[in-house]
Amino acid sequence: MRRGRPGAGSRHRLWERSSAAGLSAMGCPVRAVALLAAAAAAVLLPPPPPVRPAVPRPRVSANFECRASADSTLTRPRCRRGAPTGPPLTPPALALSTARLCQPSLPCQPCLRVRLAVPAAGIRGLQLDFLELGSNRAGWLQVWRRHRAPGDVPWQVQFDCFPAESGRRVLVTLRTIPDRGLAVSRSHVVAIELQGPIFTHTWLPEARAIEVAVPKGPALMVRLCHQLALECEELPQPFHRQLLVPGGHRVSLPYEFLVPCLCVEASYPHHDSLRSKRCPFRERPDAYGPELWSSVHFHDYSSKDQMAMVLSASCPLHPQATLCWREAAAEAAPCHNVPNSTASEEEQVYTLDNVDVHPLLCFRFSYGNSSHVECPHCTDTAWNVSLSARGLQLRLHLTSRVPASFSAALCQRRGGRCEPEAPVYTVTRPESSAPGELALLLPVQVLGSCVLVWRSDVRFARKQLLCPDVSHRHFGLLGLALALGLVVTVLLLNCRSTWRMPSGAVTRGRPVLLLYSPDSEEHLALVCALAELLRAGLGCEVRLDLWEAGGVGRAGALPWLYAQRSHVGRESGTVLLLWSRGSSRLFRLWRGGEGGGEPRDAHDVFGAAMACLQGELGAAGRGRGWVLVYFSRLCSPRDVPRPLRPLPTYRLPQELPGLLGALRGGPPPSCRHLRGRAQGLLLRLLEAEAGKGAAGGGSGGGAGRPLQPAGT
Repeated sequence: MRRGRPGAGSRHRLWERSSAAGLSAMGCPVRAVALLAAAAAAVLLPPPPPVRPAVPRPRVSANFECRASADSTLTRPRCRRGAPTGPPLTPPALALSTARLCQPSLPCQPCLRVRLAVPAAGIRGLQLDFLELGSNRAGWLQVWRRHRAPGDVPWQVQFDCFPAESGRRVLVTLRTIPDRGLAVSRSHVVAIELQGPIFTHTWLPEARAIEVAVPKGPALMVRLCHQLALECEELPQPFHRQLLVPGGHRVSLPYEFLVPCLCVEASYPHHDSLRSKRCPFRERPDAYGPELWSSVHFHDYSSKDQMAMVLSASCPLHPQATLCWREAAAEAAPCHNVPNSTASEEEQVYTLDNVDVHPLLCFRFSYGNSSHVECPHCTDTAWNVSLSARGLQLRLHLTSRVPASFSAALCQRRGGRCEPEAPVYTVTRPESSAPGELALLLPVQVLGSCVLVWRSDVRFARKQLLCPDVSHRHFGLLGLALALGLVVTVLLLNCRSTWRMPSGAVTRGRPVLLLYSPDSEEHLALVCALAELLRAGLGCEVRLDLWEAGGVGRAGALPWLYAQRSHVGRESGTVLLLWSRGSSRLFRLWRGGEGGGEPRDAHDVFGAAMACLQGELGAAGRGRGWVLVYFSRLCSPRDVPRPLRPLPTYRLPQELPGLLGALRGGPPPSCRHLRGRAQGLLLRLLEAEAGKGAAGGGSGGGAGRPLQPAGT
C-alpha cells in the first residue's frame, strides 16, 4: 500500500480521463462544463489517506528480565524473558528480516523483525530507531533490564515487529542506554508478498488429526501450529511434526486439543520461503468446548487475602474471571456465582483482593459461550470451625492462623437454602494475638437450627453451614432443651395473662447486663439459656460478652464493662450477676491476688465486674441496680461471699417469676398453678446439665431479699 498524495503520473492519467469525458460531451455544453469542473476538483483536492489495519501489541523477547516502552506509532510493547528464534548472534550485531503480522479476522501484512546482540557490561537498556523511507514514518523502541544480573552475558533481543509496507526500505539504528559510543545502523527492504503454497486440508475428528493434501508439483513442508499475535507457535511434543510432503501426496497430522488457534501451515523447503496458513477452527463452536480449558495451565499464587491465578494457554485467551462457591469438593458439584466479584486481569494474571481464600471459593473463567471453574490448589485453610450442642446452646470452636473477624448466625433450612437470621454474633482475633482458639455460644430458638459461619473482615467470603448432630447421644439433650423452651413459653404466656402493664407503661424491656464466671460448661449453658429467655421472652435488651466477643476483644474488659454499666444505669436497667461455686473460687482469688482487687487480664470480664461492684457497694447507693442470681443445683447460699449478700438475690428456677417481675419493674406474675410442674422440669434439666456429681442446693432467703449470714 502506498501512502501520501498521488504523483505527477497519476494526475496526468486523471487529466486524460477528464479530457476524454469532456470531448464525448461536446453536444451538451452544460454537461461538458460540469464534467470539466469535477475533473479539476479531483486533481486539486488531495485524496483521503489510506487506511492501515490495526496493529496488535508488539512483543520483545530477551534472555533477561526486561521491560519495554515505545512511542505513539507502536502500541505498548510486551516484554518477556525467552530465547530469540535462531542461533545467538555475536555482539555487536543487528539483523533484519521480513515477517508477517497476522491478526484474527484481518489479512496478514508484512513487517520488519529485528534481532540484535550487544555486550551487557555498563548498560541499563537500549534503543532502536526506525525510519520507513518514502513515507518518512518514524518510531522508536526502548528495552530496559529490570534487575541487575551478575556476569556479563551478552544481551540477545528479538523484536516482533515493526509494521511496514511491501517494497519499502526501513532504516534501523541501534544505540545503548547510557550511550557507550556504540551505534549500529542497518536497512532492509520489506519483500513484496507473493502467493504462497497451495494445499487442501480435511479435519478427521475421530482420529483427532488433520489430513493435508499437496497437489501435483513441488514438495511442501507442512505442520500444525498455534497462531499467536505475531507468529504461529509449534505444538508441544509429541505432537510437533514438520514433514516434507511430495506433490500429489497427503499426510495426517495429529493434534492434542481442538482449540480456536489451531492452524495448518505450509512452506517451500528452501529457507525464508513464502508460507500459507489456514486456521479453520476460529468460527467452529467445537473449538470452544472443554478441550479449550484442558489446554490451559492454571498456576495458583493466592495468598492471605488475595486470590491470584496465572494462565498459560496455547491460544491468546483473555477470559473474564468471577468468584463462585462450591457446595462440595467434587468437580461435578455446582458453583454458585458471587455478585460483583469480577477479577482484574493483566498479562493473563487474574487477581481479586479482600477475599477469604478457601478451597471451595473458586474462579469461574468465561470465554465466548463456555466457562470453566478453577479452585485454589492449596487444600489447607487459614481457619477452621467445629460445632457442638450443649442444651439450649450451640458452641462454635474457631481456630485461625491469621488475624481475622468471624461472624455467625442461626438459620433454618427452607427449600435447600439456609438464610441467616438476626442477630449476628461476632468474635475477633486481634493483630497482636497469637494463634489460638476462639469460642462463640449461640442460643437455640428452634430445634434443628443450623449455623452459618463466615469471615466478616473481608468483602468476599464463603459461608460455612454447620448443623448439630441430633442423632444418638445428642438427641436426648436437645429434647430436654426443647422441653425447657416449651415450659418457659407456657409460663410466660400464663404470667402475661394475669399481669397487666399499667396504662402508659413502656412495653420495651429494660436493658439487662449479664455478668458471670466462666467456670464450667454447665454454667455457661445456663447463662446463655437465661439470656435468651430474657431477650426473646421479655423483650429485654440483653448485654452479654459472649454475644459481643468482638467488642470485648477490641476495647478490653474494663472499657467494655464500664460502657455497658453506664448504658444500663442511664436506662434504669439491671446488672444481673449469675453466681456459682466457681464464682466463689474466682472471687477469693480476685480478693487475695496481686493488684489489690484490680483485674489482671485485659479480657477478664469477671474481675472487671468485681472491681466495678466493689466501688458501687462502697458508695451511698449500696449496689443499686445490681441483682444476684444463682441456680439451686449449681450453687447454695453459703457460696455467696459476705460482701455480696446485701444484694437482692434470687434462686432459680424456684424464684424465676419474682426475678422476671423485678426486671420488668412490676409485681411478680401470678402463676402458682403452673409453678410446680415448671419447677420439676427445670430441675430435671438442671440435673442433666450438672451431671450426677452436682450437689443439692439449700434454700435461700425470700425472693429479692438479702441473704442472711449462714454459719461461719
